[in-house]
Amino acid sequence: MMAHWGMLGTALAMAGLGAALGGIGGLLGIGGGLLAIPVLALWFGMDQSMAQGTALVMIVPNVLLAFYRYRQHHTIPLSRALGLGGIAMLASYPAARLAVGLDHHTLQWVFIGFLLGLCAYLCWLVARPPLAHAPQPRVLSARYLPVVGVVSGVFSGLFTVGGGLVATPMLVRGFGHRQAAAQGLALALVVPGSLIALSAYASAGQVSWSLGLPMALGGLSTISWGVACARRLPERWLRSVFIGFLLVTTALMWPV
Repeated sequence: MMAHWGMLGTALAMAGLGAALGGIGGLLGIGGGLLAIPVLALWFGMDQSMAQGTALVMIVPNVLLAFYRYRQHHTIPLSRALGLGGIAMLASYPAARLAVGLDHHTLQWVFIGFLLGLCAYLCWLVARPPLAHAPQPRVLSARYLPVVGVVSGVFSGLFTVGGGLVATPMLVRGFGHRQAAAQGLALALVVPGSLIALSAYASAGQVSWSLGLPMALGGLSTISWGVACARRLPERWLRSVFIGFLLVTTALMWPV
């Protein structure tokens, strides 16, 4: 009986943690996964690979819900989304297999490097002065779009997060997509890549379902609320808050 109540208490605690991460992830546009990985590593003593695999259990349904919400308000060309999603799937599996085979410390350092690179890019976006008459960026041909699928799939497989974060600026700055259209396509890329990555991590025994499933349920309950709040806040302010989260996360994950 005591063990039963202990398991129930753990599940409720994980659901509450998932709800907090889902709300923050919806607010910052990251689905909670980027925050879930260091939390699982630091609070539960998981190694980097196990933390990433368990976070995927939360990431997959959160991204599916976000994609559904997005489709309710924006038009996404399904043929292009399916094509790029298929490419992302092909790229994500070998990247995920590479991740689960890496030494824990090596994968941790690679993840820290990813966080620092993302932080530097966002700092540049926040710090750059607005240009009233900025020149139009060069738009690449659509035949290069498969590169976006490959890059997104690699990031989704290697880190379990980041596929959408790298795909959106590539679509906006490289291919001239509007921000809304870019975010929709990025979500379409992340969904299949995350599913394949979860399969790879699960087959390698790098997923804690007992912790991941309650987190997923909690995240689903709050991510829509976070997205709704984000619509009412200035983009520059949100980016600054996100940078703060990245810096704190990197500091906590830094090996001592």
